[in-house]
Amino acid sequence: MPNPPSSGTNPDALPTSGQDDQRPAPPTAAQAELPARPRSSMAAMVLATLAIGFTLWATQGLVLPILLAMFFALVGNPIIRGLQRLYFPRFLAALVVLIGGIAITVLLGSQLVEPVGDWMREVPREMRSVAPKLQRMVKPVQEANKAAENIARAAGGESTSKPVQVVKTEANDPYKALTTTPRMAASVLAVVLLTFFFMVYGENLQKKALALLPGRQQQRLTVEILQSIEREMSRYVLTISVINGVVGLVFAGALMLLGVPMPEALMWGTMAALLNFAPYVGPLIGIIVMLLMGFVTFDDIWQSLLPAGIYLLLHTLEGQIITPIVLGRRMAISPLMLILALMVFGWLWGFIGLLLAVPLLVCVKLVLERVEGLEGWARLLE
Repeated sequence: MPNPPSSGTNPDALPTSGQDDQRPAPPTAAQAELPARPRSSMAAMVLATLAIGFTLWATQGLVLPILLAMFFALVGNPIIRGLQRLYFPRFLAALVVLIGGIAITVLLGSQLVEPVGDWMREVPREMRSVAPKLQRMVKPVQEANKAAENIARAAGGESTSKPVQVVKTEANDPYKALTTTPRMAASVLAVVLLTFFFMVYGENLQKKALALLPGRQQQRLTVEILQSIEREMSRYVLTISVINGVVGLVFAGALMLLGVPMPEALMWGTMAALLNFAPYVGPLIGIIVMLLMGFVTFDDIWQSLLPAGIYLLLHTLEGQIITPIVLGRRMAISPLMLILALMVFGWLWGFIGLLLAVPLLVCVKLVLERVEGLEGWARLLE
């Protein structure tokens, strides 16, 4: 008979039923040698965010043409894919899309030059004609204010102080136009060229850059993610552009039915289409401008309110019915995040920042959805 184990024997050396399966595996040598991943402090993250924001603001002359070119390339990519299905080479398809876009822009610009110039010259005089209409609308409020002033003057004595008038003078720089015009022309040319090259060589550049990744499986996964993001972004940007263009055309047609001349109606329709790229802020600006336009164009008070009312109705139909049906809820962004993005990008890059804020925010959301471990941040934007 074998002797029982002594009391000094290690009990872990004895086999027990099911104990080996529950014991965690010891770490490998590679895992033991890996250092702990350092975690960035909140102060470092804040400083990095401020540094990135300052860099984007300081380099806007370089960054904005690239972002605009990428935006226009995203608009044209679905059309280029459609032409490629018709056996068009990508180079020729991109050239056709670019020339077509430039032709439409030049044609629309030629129609808008005259009404824009007329409005720029006549705005001071027309604003003086708006004053009597506004006085009739706010007359009860003015009478109440006048009565309150009379009561205050009777109670505290009449004041003899006169308001101080400040006269502002502006020195016109004759060389400002000579330096601004070539710079603007160079920026436009850079946007056109970059748009063409992004449409033609964007995919190849993307694949060659991803070939620098170490593993083949990682390369394949990253390519699939980026291609799906690019396709969804292209579809989203093209769809939003078409919807806003239709809103502008319908609004221009409604103004023409009210008796506004066609060039001027096209000008206001183009403004409505551009402002529709900036949710909340753009429509608010549009309603204010349409109120002023209505008071300038029409004599009747109620007829003066029609352009703003039509614009508000179209924007409500587009924002609450048409866009959710066409794009679905997947592209939905939190209104709070939209307002914050509009404030940040509008402060950084002005009106162009307002136009690019929503596409950039949607792009960030699509990236976060596909990166493992960052899905919670994507849900935060919804």
